[in-house]
Amino acid sequence: MTPPLDRRRLLLGASLGAAAWLARGSPRAHAAPGEPTPAPPPLSVLILGGTGFLGPAIVHAARARGHKITLFNRGRTNPGLFPDLETVRGDRDGGLAPLAGRAFDAVIDTSGYVPRVVDASAALLRDAVRRYLFVSTISVYPGFGTSTAPIDEDTPVGRLVDPTVERVTGETYGPLKALCEDAVRARLPDRHVVVRPGLIVGPGDPTDRFTWWPVRVARGGTIAAPGDGSSPVQFVDVRDLGAWLVRLAEDGATGTYNALGFEGDLAFVEFLHGLKCALNTRARFVWVPEDVLAAQGVAPFAALPLWLPREGLPRVSNQRARAAGLAFRPVTETAADTLAWWRKARPDGALSRRVGLAPEREAALLDAVAAR
Repeated sequence: MTPPLDRRRLLLGASLGAAAWLARGSPRAHAAPGEPTPAPPPLSVLILGGTGFLGPAIVHAARARGHKITLFNRGRTNPGLFPDLETVRGDRDGGLAPLAGRAFDAVIDTSGYVPRVVDASAALLRDAVRRYLFVSTISVYPGFGTSTAPIDEDTPVGRLVDPTVERVTGETYGPLKALCEDAVRARLPDRHVVVRPGLIVGPGDPTDRFTWWPVRVARGGTIAAPGDGSSPVQFVDVRDLGAWLVRLAEDGATGTYNALGFEGDLAFVEFLHGLKCALNTRARFVWVPEDVLAAQGVAPFAALPLWLPREGLPRVSNQRARAAGLAFRPVTETAADTLAWWRKARPDGALSRRVGLAPEREAALLDAVAAR
């Protein structure tokens, strides 16, 4: 089934330019306009974490800019990933002593989820660092996923009824991150940066929440696509986020920023046709109306990654982050690189069972559309 004729014309018209738009990407994605930015004086950068998904992207970006990097972690996730870097072993929860007496230009906190633990690191480091960058989440906004009201950095964040709760769940994750932000602001009121990413995607993503789409589109055939194609898509490539965090440290930035793409709006129809062009596949998209998805019990964002029903789709503003230098590589590049990584990392072709449609489930959806 295709969208209604008027909608179809609109979406097809948009998709004709999608490949060019997606392939072009942001004009600032890889180099600033005009003369190249000279390398800054080397900074000493402490990364709390550093070997998961976002951490390595920060490491690679910081290395490329000539900075000295120190990692602090327990050594449980990819412990041999950066054997040439100074790595301080310790535990954020009660084991910060190895960092005592050390000084750094900036700390980038990628692994803070519990306010008590974040407060401890902020308290220890507040007189030892010039800038504390805390990686939060857009999940701090309670209306995200349930309201279409636009969201910017001044939108109120969610709060816990019991602020002493420390168990991280789907319900507590956002409010706990908001309390972590508060802890950093209180300890370093004039020397902090809070970055609220949306969905972080790209090579190395262990969740498959983005990866499922390049893999499915590359397989080709008839694909069940959500809604009528007009739903917006927002995410951020892990490499763009990592590079920007390093630039914020260099610039001595302060404040709070939403970090997700793009330069303009990206509709699902543009996203999928961009993937089709980038991956050179013969995929055909059948748009499944939202009422059919609901009747078939398709869970938004899980069974069909990146998609939410229109009544739960707020537009998250990234204007402040873009003004501070956040730029985005072409979506086609993210898709192609993610697929190449997945093929190398998952030679068995496995995807997480927690996201995406199983082939038989997708077939049932397509049958339901054909029967209307």
